[in-house]
Amino acid sequence: MTPVTETAPTSVAREAERGIRYGIVAVFLVGLRRRNAGAVVNAALALAFTYLPDVLEREYDVEFRPWQRVYAEIATLTHAVGMLGPYDDVWWWDHLTHAHSATLLAGIVHAAARRRGREPRPRVVAVVVCVGLLWELMEYAVHAAADRLGLEPFLVSYGRTDTVLDLIFDLLGASLVLAFGDRILDNLTGGRD
Repeated sequence: MTPVTETAPTSVAREAERGIRYGIVAVFLVGLRRRNAGAVVNAALALAFTYLPDVLEREYDVEFRPWQRVYAEIATLTHAVGMLGPYDDVWWWDHLTHAHSATLLAGIVHAAARRRGREPRPRVVAVVVCVGLLWELMEYAVHAAADRLGLEPFLVSYGRTDTVLDLIFDLLGASLVLAFGDRILDNLTGGRD
């Protein structure tokens, strides 16, 4: 029996995944050094999220393409890095992370709908809007509770304008999946491989 070797794209993707995880660990350590609870909590959650594709592959009999795994994990890295300053200092950082994260959620909903033979459009929009609203409410609640307790919030609410922009960029992410999902997610929907 000959040993199975990874193809070049798979090998490169695995190295990229490892690099992303190292980056998230670096954010965690910098967060500890700075006593930045938001960075520490977000990095810990981001690191756990990087293992989600493995769980989904085992539990739902799907196989992610190497680029899909890296794409999903980059979202966690950009969010964790954002907690170290880019959310405050780079005007477009929050827009980028919301659109990117929304494509992940929309992609999951799109793939699940297609696997069940259902039209994904209304489901994708409904789920992205509902989860986006819940996220914004959670951001506000966490921020308000942390302020009351005199703690640093691990989620920050920047006001009404930011909330509206977050939801707009969530919808942008959903729209991208609706436009390209059938082509780029066919391996997860039972389409051609």
